[in-house]
Amino acid sequence: MPSALTLGVEEELHLVDLKTWRLCARAPQVLAQLPERNFKAELQRTTVEINTDVVHTLGDLREELLNKRRQVIEAAASLGLGIAAVGIAPRSDFSDFELTVNGRFARIQEQYRLLVDEQLICGLQIHAGVINRDLAVRISRRVERDLPTLLAVSASSPYWNGDDTGYASMRSIIGARWPSSGSMGPVASAAEYDEMLADLVASGVIGDKKMAYFDVRPSLSGPTVELRVCDGCPIVDDVVLIAGLFRAMVRAAEQDIEAGVGYEQWPVPLYRAAMWQAARGGLSGNLLDATPHPKPREAALVIRDLVQRLRPQLEELGDWDEVLRLSEMALRRGNSADRQRAAFAEHGNLDDVMQLVTEETHSPASGPPPQTPPIPGYRVRAGDEAVLRTGEPKPSYRPILQWARNLHTEEVRALYKAKDKWEKEHGLVFGAGADAKPYPIDLLPRIIHEHEWQKLAVGLIQRARALELFLRDVYGEQRAIHDGIVPADQITRIPGFRPEATRLPAGTLRAAIQGFDLVRNEFGGWRVLEDNLRCPAGLAYAITIREMIDQVVPDLPRPEGLLDSRVAFDQLRDTVFAGLGPDGTAVLLSNGPQNKTWFEQQTLAERTGMLLAQANDLERSGARIVHRPTSRLVDVIYVRLDDQLIDERADDGRKVGADILGVAAAGDVKLINAPGNGVGDDKAVYMFVPELIRYYLDEHPLLESVPTYRPSDPAERRIVLERVGQLVTKPVSGFGGNGVMVGPSASAAEIAERREAIAADPGSWVAQEVIALSTHPTFDDGTRLTPRHVDLRVFVFLTGTEPDEAQLAHVAVTRVAPPGTMVVNSSQGGGAKDTWIVASDAAAEERSQTDAAYAA
Repeated sequence: MPSALTLGVEEELHLVDLKTWRLCARAPQVLAQLPERNFKAELQRTTVEINTDVVHTLGDLREELLNKRRQVIEAAASLGLGIAAVGIAPRSDFSDFELTVNGRFARIQEQYRLLVDEQLICGLQIHAGVINRDLAVRISRRVERDLPTLLAVSASSPYWNGDDTGYASMRSIIGARWPSSGSMGPVASAAEYDEMLADLVASGVIGDKKMAYFDVRPSLSGPTVELRVCDGCPIVDDVVLIAGLFRAMVRAAEQDIEAGVGYEQWPVPLYRAAMWQAARGGLSGNLLDATPHPKPREAALVIRDLVQRLRPQLEELGDWDEVLRLSEMALRRGNSADRQRAAFAEHGNLDDVMQLVTEETHSPASGPPPQTPPIPGYRVRAGDEAVLRTGEPKPSYRPILQWARNLHTEEVRALYKAKDKWEKEHGLVFGAGADAKPYPIDLLPRIIHEHEWQKLAVGLIQRARALELFLRDVYGEQRAIHDGIVPADQITRIPGFRPEATRLPAGTLRAAIQGFDLVRNEFGGWRVLEDNLRCPAGLAYAITIREMIDQVVPDLPRPEGLLDSRVAFDQLRDTVFAGLGPDGTAVLLSNGPQNKTWFEQQTLAERTGMLLAQANDLERSGARIVHRPTSRLVDVIYVRLDDQLIDERADDGRKVGADILGVAAAGDVKLINAPGNGVGDDKAVYMFVPELIRYYLDEHPLLESVPTYRPSDPAERRIVLERVGQLVTKPVSGFGGNGVMVGPSASAAEIAERREAIAADPGSWVAQEVIALSTHPTFDDGTRLTPRHVDLRVFVFLTGTEPDEAQLAHVAVTRVAPPGTMVVNSSQGGGAKDTWIVASDAAAEERSQTDAAYAA
């Protein structure tokens, strides 16, 4: 006879102060207003547990959950509290823990100490009724492979102790520390299970049988299979979905047992790996599929496969239509961890996240109603910066995306025609001569919020200072080499290392203008992808793009506190002319119109007061460099050459580059940026930058780099050669995306060719882990919005190596990859979009005078 497969749910709920958005330890006062049969105390006084009545249908379960939550909400409201059904309350920290007073909990705290002190977590337990406990034990073993999928759906604990952990379910990681957690192992009957529990209690490691915190277990009190792996879920329909899937899993296992179908349980390490993967990525990363030899697959595919595999059981139980609908809804809106990170990204405030999870827990079964309609046909992926998983615009993007939605196709095309005309009239091109082409610019801006910009500023200034100190050291005492921070053989073979750079005086500022390429992964974390210490380009393009947007799309809604990017011209001018008197002369040295960034060079010189010059325009006169057209003595030369300065000659054969270097060596002209800076932004040195920060500044790196491998090291070479198809490989001397191969997107022939090239000359290559770049809505073919991968180039200006001698330029270039790729470089077909950096009202007010001057 088949089991009745009844359902019951236990939910642990955080109590939240609705004014401070902090946890509140008033569970006894809340429970005093509720019947003991369905509401209980938990280990911590900030938590209330609800127990539903036993039900037979998913519809009844939904009503039970809503009813029980409503009772707690009403009781808590009388105390100014609300509830949040999440694995970890985002705003909580260790100091919020207060133990519920009873002897058992006190004993647990005394025995387990830290494990209890960090136990500010709330889970979801689901019971499915079966015929007897023997069957419950056998079913528990068979359903293990699909438990990671249920954890991923429920994941709601990305924040712990006030920080983003990088995990979707930190609660499950914390819970796995208990000695009686995880898989319950190969027990075959209720008698064996009870004997194992008795042995655990007798060992003294656990205090009683209730402390069997296995991911799934037979109940102690009756014939039910209890699912314990899930985080609390704020949206009731997600609980109903998990209950429906779990009940069908139980039924499928029961049928296989009845039919004598064999089952191979995963080895414990594989099971732990699958659980860890689900906790790490949730629905935004891969999950391991439930096959005997699991492979990583996109989370949505694993979930849909599970639903389809359980279709016979779901139809038998009458749950097919409901579970199919709920599973697609869950995939569209993402799990709670996804939504929490999206809420935090708006203002960088965990109070916003607490408010979100509380509102969702108090909401109807399907969650809060959408604030705006979804973007039609937009294929959202994890990590989209502007659009939620549901297809709805994120709050800060609602005005501009609504503006885009209101445009008719003809209007969009007209705007792009106006853009193209403006670019042509203003000479906005990339490339030189016959290769010059319009710069592909998208009209939908990207927003960088103030809290992000402030964190980036601190981290990038730190990185820039360390790199400047490294350049001074590597062309001076070479302390970092002698102390083993950077291998000596690595430095000597770097193409960017220039012996002539050692001639410059000690203390020379070598990299006054630095550029950094940043990427954001699917979890919202920023990483430095590359450093640019030679001639970082893009600043003038970014400012010109803003000017184009202002004129071509004047009705595009602007956010409050939008920084005027033209301020960066002032910052650059202050950097170039630092220390000079009112009559000082600065020259931007170019090799002319054949330089692919000639447009930028002209713009920078014109807007900052530098003289634009080529080799023919300069000569040495005694101990100084003279600008021949004006006969002015030159104090500063901003070098923007394609080739090495020392090789630069005038048309008449004069060795202008060598002359400049000689005057600079005597300290009579300042070079921005100095020769030899390529050693600092070499891809082989990149991996050592975190160590350079620790070495020179005695600080912990504030911005992470992308994990990088050095094939010149034999151990790392073996890893790279084995994983070429999984990594991004680059030539150390490559520029502009040339030679970059993204392994997962490459053909078998390309992978084999790259493996052979690395094996033949390992020192000429680096390899990096693939970062799933964030995406941003972009007008595709000028009519519809599609997600494209983006990165961010930013600039730091230095006048010295102290913190107050560095500043982040108030401008950034968002580079956009062509469709289907992650390579954003202009030389590889990439484009750009305006980047809107938003500051607070106070910060914006500080710059109002500058903005007004520009407007005038």
